[in-house]
Amino acid sequence: MKKAITTPEAPKAIGTYSQAIRAGNTVYLSGQIPLDPQTMELVSGDMRAQITRVLENLRAVARAAGGDLKDVVRVTVYLTDLAHFALVNEVMAQYFSEPYPARAAIGVAALPKGAAVEMDAVMVLDD
Repeated sequence: MKKAITTPEAPKAIGTYSQAIRAGNTVYLSGQIPLDPQTMELVSGDMRAQITRVLENLRAVARAAGGDLKDVVRVTVYLTDLAHFALVNEVMAQYFSEPYPARAAIGVAALPKGAAVEMDAVMVLDD
């Protein structure tokens, strides 16, 4: 059985998808870009501010599903410029602790709304 997860604390879906789907103990968190959930506009500021907003959005969805970032087992990072990879590591270290989730980082040509970073995640919850 699957259940859609939604929260006003993260940007609402801007297409035919859910913020997350829970299937059993596994929660699949949709990709988050650095949108402010209140204005639905990209956050202003440098790349650190954008990465932070993405992680705050993911955390909000994880919490709405009954977990937190500590329950995340896999993260995929999409960057329009892989030169920001070291900064992603630096900011992620403020949100995750060991054992860190498995991760992939992918360089892409473009992201929705002109964002420079997007992340999605898989979370496993204990019953």
